[in-house]
Amino acid sequence: MIRWIAAILGYTFFRFPGAILGFLLGSLLDNLTSKRTGGGSFQQVFQQQRRDQVSPADFELNLLSLASLVIKADGTVNQSELDYVRQYFVHAYGAERANATFRVFNDVIKKRQISASNICTLLRSRTRYESRLQILHFLFSIANADGHVSDREVQEIHRISGFLGVQYPDFESIKAMFFKNPDRAYKILEIDPSASINEIKAAYRTMAKKYHPDKLQHMDEAYQQGAEEKFRKVQEAYEQLQKERGF
Repeated sequence: MIRWIAAILGYTFFRFPGAILGFLLGSLLDNLTSKRTGGGSFQQVFQQQRRDQVSPADFELNLLSLASLVIKADGTVNQSELDYVRQYFVHAYGAERANATFRVFNDVIKKRQISASNICTLLRSRTRYESRLQILHFLFSIANADGHVSDREVQEIHRISGFLGVQYPDFESIKAMFFKNPDRAYKILEIDPSASINEIKAAYRTMAKKYHPDKLQHMDEAYQQGAEEKFRKVQEAYEQLQKERGF
């Protein structure tokens, strides 16, 4: 909580640079307090089984920065996309924490120069692959909040996915979940339309395992629900091919 108070005070006196500095200093104080008390449920938000993990504060700031790149990708700041991000963060972190975040986030969208490469390099080295897939799904969900994912938004998310180290078939699989193309089911399962029935069954087992919500139990409920959505899309794709191919 200290980090958000410090960020707001910093923004009041020194605008955005002060907000960032206050946020970082407040995060240090929060971490010290958490260590003394043995508490800190936020420390579980993005828990990794490694010592060089991304702290929750860093993750939130980086996720918002990537979100702002997608929001700005088509040259306009769409209110429905902003609302989606706000609702997502309220769900993930609670209204008070989310509202404090957005006091800084609104200024980030307008002014801050963001390096997707630097952010993703950090996340790539310190997060699980399944978590990065969920970040990608989150970014596509933002782009789709206005009912349409533009070419520029796809290009920006593809660029981010490359920096995150997401494999191209996985990028295409998640992308296909937001487009109604004739070969959508095949793309979601990462197979060609010429695949045999046995290959379809094997692909389904592989994708169901990859996107199973249990892989994101270390993340907050909002992210777990996103994982459930991906998993549901895989099931729907498989059921569609069962009907089409008669097996």
